[in-house]
Amino acid sequence: MQVDIQHRPSYALAVVNLSADESVVGEGGAMVSMDQTISIQTSRRGAGSGGLLKSLKRAALGGESFFLNTYTASRGPGHVSFAPTLPGDVMHLALSNQSYIIQSSSYMASSPGITLDTQWGGLKTFFGGEGLFMLKAQGTGDLIVNAFGAIHELAINGPYILDTGHIVAFEETLSFEVKRVGNWISTFFSGEGLVCQFNGQGKLYIQTRNPKEFGTMVGHKLPPREA
Repeated sequence: MQVDIQHRPSYALAVVNLSADESVVGEGGAMVSMDQTISIQTSRRGAGSGGLLKSLKRAALGGESFFLNTYTASRGPGHVSFAPTLPGDVMHLALSNQSYIIQSSSYMASSPGITLDTQWGGLKTFFGGEGLFMLKAQGTGDLIVNAFGAIHELAINGPYILDTGHIVAFEETLSFEVKRVGNWISTFFSGEGLVCQFNGQGKLYIQTRNPKEFGTMVGHKLPPREA
């Protein structure tokens, strides 16, 4: 598998070139185009590791699609392209027996050697409206993530504070705690909401735009729906 990221960072497109009989797994709805040599098989997320109810819980609470699609170059070499829903960046990570924690909406595609599981984001994330689950990607292979805006890489060594809406992915060597900005007055009136405090050493990838804040701003400008 070869991954070619084009049109970065504003309107990025991931082109995955597959050799004969190679496969790539993609988030439902992320595919843009594919060669006629590619066959597609759809399965529910979580199949084989908890069944339907666990899949529903992940789709409803984790924010990701209910379905995953497996694209296989069953009739010869070919390519599949993927793009995020919002305008922004795409990044390719080559994992070698590694683990990354990913914001659920940032996952786009991966090679079959990467396993995905949900991670609890902390009770405060639920009450703060910041999202309940994240994904853990683990193994050896290719991982493709997307962001709203550009992706910025940080090397963390010790405590670091980040707004929860700007998280894309981070190495599992980093621990994190969701907390308020100062006291409750600061949390409600500073406009910052909840933040993540990271500790340890590892790479942290952030998105330069916050989709929730963007949606709130745009939503106020939209005309009301007709009854």
